[in-house]
Amino acid sequence: MTMRGLGRGFDSLIPTELVEDEFDPTAPEDAQVSKLVELKLDDIVPDEGQPRQDFKLEQLEALASSIKEHGVLQPIVVVRTEGKYKIVAGERRWRASKLAEAGTIPAIVRTLDDQNRLELSLIENVQREDLNAIETATAYAKLKSQFNLTTADIAVRVGKSESAVINTMRLLSLPESAKKLMVEKGLSEGQMRPLIKADSEVIERILPRIVAEDWSARRVEQYMVAVKKVGARKAVAGDDKYEGEAKILSSKLGMKVKIRVSARGTGEIAVKFNGEEELSKLCSILAK
Repeated sequence: MTMRGLGRGFDSLIPTELVEDEFDPTAPEDAQVSKLVELKLDDIVPDEGQPRQDFKLEQLEALASSIKEHGVLQPIVVVRTEGKYKIVAGERRWRASKLAEAGTIPAIVRTLDDQNRLELSLIENVQREDLNAIETATAYAKLKSQFNLTTADIAVRVGKSESAVINTMRLLSLPESAKKLMVEKGLSEGQMRPLIKADSEVIERILPRIVAEDWSARRVEQYMVAVKKVGARKAVAGDDKYEGEAKILSSKLGMKVKIRVSARGTGEIAVKFNGEEELSKLCSILAK
């Protein structure tokens, strides 16, 4: 069974339904006890104990419109109960599908026992020391999207602060290549967190240096702060890369030279001169 999260965005900060088998620590176990099927909407009932009861009609209508055009992209999760299927996660999608008169909806079907066992297994997994940050983030996202837990619930169950859970989950918004490299090279959450809001171009350009030069989390953070301040200019770490070329030019001109290169590969050479005499000398050299 493959469950690919197609939506991104938890309160505009983190993805909640991005659960990829590659990073899911309980994917093999889940595949044995879950079925991905198409269920009739009339065979599904909401959970009366569901704490969320406020479903705004305007938002449901917007989702219904999307469902009419694209279908339901993320399956709901249900458990069998008394000849029906009770919703564990995805009641909003079910309600919107009814408004869209869809007839059926994709659903992941588990037994109540399997649902409880998988939840416990996920919680045990995220408490393991050998689990990498992307696997941990995926487990959190699965607990939220398929087990209807809030980030506060997850934090209590795994013994972390809610902010720690949210920050880890935000790693899932990194490009796929960055997540894979993070796992392959054993990069830490601290090293990767400053890259979360960066453009993919900047991430792709700087990741090889982070790996090759073993940048600390602090150095990555400083670099990204500088990038933001000077508009993608490599002011902290990038300038040092061209220190040799700058020294050659400084020796030739007899003046201090600074080379700056942006993340896009464009750059500028700054020459510091003192007074009109040095400016005249510089112009004379450049005119040759």
